[in-house]
Amino acid sequence: MKKIPALILLAWATVTGGLQAENPNILLVMVDDLGPADLGCYGSKAVQTPRLDSFAKDALKFNQAYAGCTVCAPTRSVLMTGIHMGRTSVRLNTGGVPLLDEDVTLAEVLGLQGYVCGGFGKWGLGDLNTTGVPERQGFDVFHGYYHQIHAHSYWPEYLIRNGQKEPNSPRKPDTAQGYSHYQTVSETKAFIRQAVERGKPFFCYAPWCPPHGGYRLPNEDPAVRLYQDKPWTMKTKKLAAMITMVDRQFGELLDLLDELNVSANTVVMFSSDNGGSEHADVIEALNPGGELQGHKRSMHEGGIRTPFLVRWPQHTQPGTETEFVVSHQDVLPTLAEIAGASQYVPAPVTGLSFVDVLDGGIPAKQHEWHYWEWPLWNWSKQAQTPGGLMQALRKGDWKILRHRTDEPWQLYHLPDDWGERNDLAAKYPERVESLALLAQQARVPMRPQREPRMPEGKKFR
Repeated sequence: MKKIPALILLAWATVTGGLQAENPNILLVMVDDLGPADLGCYGSKAVQTPRLDSFAKDALKFNQAYAGCTVCAPTRSVLMTGIHMGRTSVRLNTGGVPLLDEDVTLAEVLGLQGYVCGGFGKWGLGDLNTTGVPERQGFDVFHGYYHQIHAHSYWPEYLIRNGQKEPNSPRKPDTAQGYSHYQTVSETKAFIRQAVERGKPFFCYAPWCPPHGGYRLPNEDPAVRLYQDKPWTMKTKKLAAMITMVDRQFGELLDLLDELNVSANTVVMFSSDNGGSEHADVIEALNPGGELQGHKRSMHEGGIRTPFLVRWPQHTQPGTETEFVVSHQDVLPTLAEIAGASQYVPAPVTGLSFVDVLDGGIPAKQHEWHYWEWPLWNWSKQAQTPGGLMQALRKGDWKILRHRTDEPWQLYHLPDDWGERNDLAAKYPERVESLALLAQQARVPMRPQREPRMPEGKKFR
């Protein structure tokens, strides 16, 4: 597909706005490192998430939804391109490997249908002055972080708006002054309000940073006091507070849609980019994986499962649940179909639309299998770890995984063993062999995963 500059897309949207006004708005919120059981509606007994729990009662809850990968940047690549980890463009998690010009993103597809597209938070698919920056990938506006290592600071020296650095001042750590996520939420709301005021169908992508590591939020945030007396480590208290903070702010977005009288014509999706915290003290207190084994950086279910809630008024039935298996690769073709933009979905997309599931049915075309991988990276040597390709493949109720290519495949029958405690590989070697062959066929070699040249002493631009 020929790449079309964002300015031309915006001009097209302006011309065709009247024709596209009936298209549903789209709000896609993807938070960072929220575990598959970190929400009350998914079983958490430790963390308070009243707004998302209420939203689940008004939405369709997916009980077997998967992230694109077990870490940040590759998941974002799968989500934005609709291509699974064996073939997607960005597979390393170094933070600044850029999408290519020829990559086609969800924003570009929706832009061709007249949507105004905005993103707010952590991009992670191309640093400044590369082919991967969001303004070259279909977004009319993006505010936040481009390189994900930059996003490790919640009180950064600057944030980026459409390729331009904006000083973040004043800033005072542990206070609201300069707290980047507060600014991200404010920018998210402003975009929605402005799009509605202009009469534009909008795609609002909110890849919010919390509750990603560091676990930092202003001491005065109202969520902090909810956990201050808990017998947990300070790290655990902060993480719980960040999840509750995000819950409150997600509720504020829903309130804004109500205020603007567009809730009935807005598709709302909520997800996470991978599994939850890997810290032992957090796991003991909060149990982010629930009955699932593993966490972020693992190919076990706890590392690649994600909460996934979808509300599409007049389509999804409030308070319903589904066991239908979906993953982030399926979001692009699904939203394209909802927006009437399926004709713009490029051939390399491996995802399949689950619109029929949202309507209470079953898609005629379904995945034969789902595949994940992640090449381990040696940060000290700035090189891939030999033998460090992590892989997993699920076909029906069966799943194989291994965390290194020099380790044997493990085999699990998920309905009997969601916790993946009983490895059946020795009992069913022929099944392992057949699934391993699918895993081999699923992937193609990575294209070069090169970070751009960085300023002296810097990890990002």
